[in-house]
Amino acid sequence: MVGDNVPEQGIYPLSEALRMAEERELDLVEIAPNSDPPVCKILDYQKYVYQQKKKAKEQKSNASKVVIKEIRFGPQTDEHDFQFKLNHAKSFLQEGSKVKAYVFFRGRSILFSEQGEKLLLRFALELEDYGKAEQMPKLEGKRMIMMLAPNKKK
Repeated sequence: MVGDNVPEQGIYPLSEALRMAEERELDLVEIAPNSDPPVCKILDYQKYVYQQKKKAKEQKSNASKVVIKEIRFGPQTDEHDFQFKLNHAKSFLQEGSKVKAYVFFRGRSILFSEQGEKLLLRFALELEDYGKAEQMPKLEGKRMIMMLAPNKKK
């Protein structure tokens, strides 16, 4: 037995351990059942469960939530527009958001799909310092989509 409520840590028979827990009006909890001998602790089980839930909730709230920002291009996006959207993507990646860049093809502009792919690859190349391509350009219906994830902070 181990813990704060045990007068002397050591090996006790089960009946003795249960008696000690009952005297203190606490519970006998098995911590490591697979060890030889099994490790037990005398503690208030309700309080223990409450603290475990509280820790789990705290970890969940500290977990980062993935935010995806979208940037849309046309197949014939002008240089100024490209640079403007590039700057937005840089700021999104620096704040830790993922960027979903896509080229939207309208009507017969789908014939220029290789032009859209070049545009997205250039976009990824320009953002190499801020993030990496998670998914290469892929045509889905009338859209060519590419995902960029931010670089890990050191």
